[in-house]
Amino acid sequence: MENKVEVLRKAMGMKQEDFAKAIHVSRQTVSAIERGKYNPSLELAFVISDFFALPIEEIFIRKEG
Repeated sequence: MENKVEVLRKAMGMKQEDFAKAIHVSRQTVSAIERGKYNPSLELAFVISDFFALPIEEIFIRKEG
């Protein structure tokens, strides 16, 4: 799965640490999500979606295959 978390975070001028605090996770979790090494839980995906005020499917892109 690909995502636009890093692009959206940077567009807001936020550091990983600040974003992590805002969504109540560690900076390492944010880093892993942005690098595609960790897929967030559905609950965390909703938190991220709410934070950016975008639908989940605009942030997280499922790749077929």
